[in-house]
Amino acid sequence: MDEDDVRTRPGRGSRPRTRIRPEHADAARAVVVAVDRGRYTCRPEIGPGGRPGTARRDTPAGRREGPAGLVAAVRGGSMRRTSVVVGDRVELVGDLSGSAGSLARIVRRDERTSLLRRTADDSDPVERPIVANADLLVIVCALTDPPPRTGLIDRCLVAAYDGGLTPVLCLTKADLADPAPVRASYEPLGLPVVATRPDGDLDPLQTLLRDTTSVFFGHSGVGKSTLVNRLVPDADRAIGVVNAVTGRGRHTSSAAVALALPDGGTVVDTPGIRSFGLGAVQLERVLTAFDDLAAATADCEPGCDHLTAPDCGLDEAVRQGRADPARVASLRRLLAARATPV
Repeated sequence: MDEDDVRTRPGRGSRPRTRIRPEHADAARAVVVAVDRGRYTCRPEIGPGGRPGTARRDTPAGRREGPAGLVAAVRGGSMRRTSVVVGDRVELVGDLSGSAGSLARIVRRDERTSLLRRTADDSDPVERPIVANADLLVIVCALTDPPPRTGLIDRCLVAAYDGGLTPVLCLTKADLADPAPVRASYEPLGLPVVATRPDGDLDPLQTLLRDTTSVFFGHSGVGKSTLVNRLVPDADRAIGVVNAVTGRGRHTSSAAVALALPDGGTVVDTPGIRSFGLGAVQLERVLTAFDDLAAATADCEPGCDHLTAPDCGLDEAVRQGRADPARVASLRRLLAARATPV
């Protein structure tokens, strides 16, 4: 047999497949504001020429985002195996009209500056991204009905420090219980603590949120969606009630949604949670959030957990007066939360 005897399928080209991808030089920049079953709702940005999406990677800081026009998109080509979540900055090609039935394609995702993530449980190392590129993690906790669960607050703090977000503790229902005990418990960490009432002033919280991207996170029934509706009057987020028997709320938000604040900034409302797995957390990333204590751990033995290990550098720093004992105790409480189920 020779090459003339090889059978070929008629109608099929013999050109080899190529891995060269189009550059998409005219791709439009956008921010993902919602995700639903493989469909991504994106808010295009306005470029210098006034046309949605003309701003490119080298656009100077200070670009403004587009108006209410939203674009539906899917991951295309090489992006099909790339995670995309609310808050991701992406580039789009295709139909950007935003009209009914139109669909664009996500062809690129920018590097993330921060990432809030969780795992199914503490033994699962597979991370599940929740929100990208946020500045603040607002941990919403009710002072009563349901009562505060400090174990979950501690875990959220660990996730914030691990993901590069600045945590803020928001205590709701301050008209029913005194916020002083919870506030005092977290005072050594130096994080902002804001207490709110149903008819109270939200100026302290609004000041923290202005011109930032913030994520509201907490149990079902603690008042996250109520706060969002007050901060964004046209948000119309569903509000649930707390079960009188179990003391737990019912999920009213089914997915994370980013909403623009009237005075500037973005708030992301997330579904209520009942557990928070920390299987993907790295100890080193948490320690970097404590500049005054991280240096003291440099002399620790390899594998030191900074909790029960002998000759921990934190203990020596406290003895020498180089570390605040309250700060060390708070840090160790957070590290212990990684191994304590809630």
